[in-house]
Amino acid sequence: MALDVLAVAPLYQGPDINKIRLIAQTTKKSTTPPRPLAPAKTKLTTVETKRIMSVLDETIHKVELVTLLSYVASSSKNSEGMLGEDIMKAVREHEDLCQILLDRVSYLQEEERQLQEEEESEDEPWFRDRVLAIEVQKSHLQPLMQQIKESTKNIVRLLLRNPQAASLLQAQTLDRSAEAQSFIDSLVELRGFLFEKLLTSPMEARDRTQFIHDITRRNQRNQEIIDTLENELAACVRNRDAEDEYEELEVIHKEEMLQLEELKKRHDVLVEEFSQIQAEREVSAKKRLEDEQEIVRMVRAATLIQALWKGFLVRSMLRSKKKKRSKSKEKGKEKEKGKGKGKGKGKK
Repeated sequence: MALDVLAVAPLYQGPDINKIRLIAQTTKKSTTPPRPLAPAKTKLTTVETKRIMSVLDETIHKVELVTLLSYVASSSKNSEGMLGEDIMKAVREHEDLCQILLDRVSYLQEEERQLQEEEESEDEPWFRDRVLAIEVQKSHLQPLMQQIKESTKNIVRLLLRNPQAASLLQAQTLDRSAEAQSFIDSLVELRGFLFEKLLTSPMEARDRTQFIHDITRRNQRNQEIIDTLENELAACVRNRDAEDEYEELEVIHKEEMLQLEELKKRHDVLVEEFSQIQAEREVSAKKRLEDEQEIVRMVRAATLIQALWKGFLVRSMLRSKKKKRSKSKEKGKEKEKGKGKGKGKGKK
């Protein structure tokens, strides 16, 4: 929940001058071409155009009076003899209304600030009651603001009924604020534009529109040419800078080329030494491989010889065992034969 933005401008400020002042400043600062095709007429001829200008002139006059009422409120003693008792009474009543509105708005803003600090209690009944009370008080501000508007109209009406007082008040231009004077200047400038617009016929308006269109296209072409020239100028500057830089790079390049030649010579020496070392390594590796292969052949030969020798020994042992067995068998046979002969002799 947030309180609606309510602010009361300074006393007798009148309309919102900030927006109109912005328009006026933009118009003054814009680079417009010279006014082409001045209107053929110099005076308003129709009733409608005269009424329009009359309304605008009356508005400017009222604004000039209203923007000086702040001076009246601040110097009431000096202004009473100049404006009269009725006008000063209306001014004081109006000032009281404005002060009441400012007090109420200040009170509501303070209440709103306190409620924002206690937002964690939004669900509490007392919080909702205070919110409702603030909304009710806010609804009472609109009638008060309407009273202030009516009071302003009443003061202007009294001033218009007393031309002498209005003239005396209008003469106090130095006491008008800078913002109010800027607003009036904007209205006067608007009056000039509107007056010229009302003097211009439809055909002149078409011619002026075409003239402005042609000027705009010409400006666009000129701007394109300017942009092109600026780009070319920037490119030339970059090229010039690239040439102070090219000379420096050329010197650096020559130094680096000398260093490169020296490095190439060192590289060639290193390559030659590396080639010799590589060749020696290849010879050593080849010799080492041949030696390893010779050792492998010798190991295989020794292993084969050992195997053959073991086989020979085993066969020799087996042959000796066979011989012993055969001899023992022969001896046994001889013994058996001897025994058989002995038995045969006994039987006989």
